[in-house]
Amino acid sequence: MCGIVGYIGFRRAFERVLEGLQRLEYRGYDSSGVAVLDHEGQLAVQKTAGRLARLEAVVADGLPDSSIGIGHTRWATHGAPTDGNAHPHLGGGCANGQGHSVAVVHNGVIENYRSIKARLEVEGYVFQSETDSEVIAHLIDSCLKQILAAGPRVTDDITDAPCVAAVREAVSQLRGTYGLLVLFRDEPDLLVAARLGSPLVIGVGEDEYFIASDASPLAGHTNRIIYLADHEVAVIKREQLRVVHRDAGRIEPAVQPLDMAANDVGMGDYPHFMLKEIHEQAETVRAAMRGRIDHDNATALFGGLNLTPAHLQNINRVVLTGCGTSWHAALVGEYMIEEFARLPVEVEYASELRYRNPPIDKGTLLFAITQSGETADTLAALREMKRKGHPTLAICNAIGSTIANEADGGIYLHAGPEIGVASTKAFTSQCVVLAMLALYFGRLRHMSFEQGLTYIRALEQLPDLITEALKVDTVVRGIAERYRNANTFLYLGRQYNFPLALEGALKLKEISYIHAEGYPAAEMKHGPIALVDPLTPSVFMIPKDAVYEKVVLNLEEIKARKGPVIAVVSQGDDRVGQLADEVIELPACPDFLNPIVAAIPLQLLAYHIACLRGCDVDKPRNLAKSVTVE
Repeated sequence: MCGIVGYIGFRRAFERVLEGLQRLEYRGYDSSGVAVLDHEGQLAVQKTAGRLARLEAVVADGLPDSSIGIGHTRWATHGAPTDGNAHPHLGGGCANGQGHSVAVVHNGVIENYRSIKARLEVEGYVFQSETDSEVIAHLIDSCLKQILAAGPRVTDDITDAPCVAAVREAVSQLRGTYGLLVLFRDEPDLLVAARLGSPLVIGVGEDEYFIASDASPLAGHTNRIIYLADHEVAVIKREQLRVVHRDAGRIEPAVQPLDMAANDVGMGDYPHFMLKEIHEQAETVRAAMRGRIDHDNATALFGGLNLTPAHLQNINRVVLTGCGTSWHAALVGEYMIEEFARLPVEVEYASELRYRNPPIDKGTLLFAITQSGETADTLAALREMKRKGHPTLAICNAIGSTIANEADGGIYLHAGPEIGVASTKAFTSQCVVLAMLALYFGRLRHMSFEQGLTYIRALEQLPDLITEALKVDTVVRGIAERYRNANTFLYLGRQYNFPLALEGALKLKEISYIHAEGYPAAEMKHGPIALVDPLTPSVFMIPKDAVYEKVVLNLEEIKARKGPVIAVVSQGDDRVGQLADEVIELPACPDFLNPIVAAIPLQLLAYHIACLRGCDVDKPRNLAKSVTVE
């Protein structure tokens, strides 16, 4: 959830670090900080609670020029969001804050920090924060002192240097997860990075290196990157990089291309990332389908499943798991796969699956659905299913992420960086990938060639349908102006549109802080109808689909109780137009595609209401883009 940035090279480090932290703001944070080495070889640190703008104002006058530095944006887990609890944390030194030997930034959670802290306090270390992360800084300093006290180490291998050995010894004592970047007072030409369960990426430049918790801060600076794996420690000098693995020893890291431009992580002419990403969806669903449609065989193609058709034909059950928006996409996928492949599907919250220990039959396949590829609950669920011997696949947007690496295979969304915390384009891309999986499994099992071609033609309409749906923006903004002050919204839909009701309500909650609930439309009369009054709008998804007449009856039940109705309908639906207070017309499409097309106006409605209420659309309170803690 937190963000890490580091730089070593020949430029002004704090400028590079601050720029990187700005690109990581989407991850969610409540404090930030930067550490560099000053001209006298001492650690200089500035950190503040609140937004990065506060840190930038302090850093502009308070940090010396330096060509090596580390920075961090923190989302509080242990201790309140205060200046003292912000990172970087310093290790060593004395009670008055002088003489520190090491600065550390940390993502993750250290589960045994209390026992380590108690031991370090006996050694005389004084703690200045309430965090688990400060323990790491003092522990590294303690390990370094013990190594140096043992006498000089004669070695030509930088990975055996005392400071590196101290980091390796320290992390061997930690229980939990960490992405670490360490700056040493007495090593002005060296950074040490370490990873276990929390991502770190190294950008390779010419006589310079960039380090971050994901690739977005590296865009525009380098097109070559290295993904650190669990239990790896990287030793980074201006002209040299070495990586050592806990078990395998020294390894040669794989340098990969970074297919991301600086403008991919910029807003362009849009006022917010969220609006930009809403408008990118015609292209991102096209990217999700690109190269994956096989007209000759009327099926879908997936190069990364790593399971043969014969193996997949023996699958008799699919489990889809995820969190938040990804869980809603999984619900859409459940309807698609069961309808078109006649294959039983179960959708599980990842946070429940990891502990629930349900009976899982042989022949069950898990798909872990995630935008970031780092969601802690989803990763734990995937690992639990792998431990039990079930094949695991990932549907993921972040190339090189932990879940993408640990799954047996998978499918990338190719949606590009999603910066807005509230997911938009990732949701529609996930639904498109699941639609192609329904086609793929259907053709493996019982779907005819002609049925497959009809399905493909429908999928290929999607980019144009989304482009048409985006034209309702002005209408949606007018609706937002009329209902911006409502305290509660109900979102109602049936069949394919029930998961969309959940997703629409989530979007509104996330960014406008208005209470909203999604329900199957028929369930409304089994309790939620008690909430209906003239001040509580109900958003109905009511395209002309198989349950159209039933949903019209549900709508009339709301109107009979004087509840205002916002209806998302198929173009030309005069019947609902006469019943509803507000109407949003969308192009007609097959039932299974409606959750993708109708997601557009629901995203726009949440966006415009949030803007009108003065909310921070891209960085809603208390939320983080990548939830890497339980």
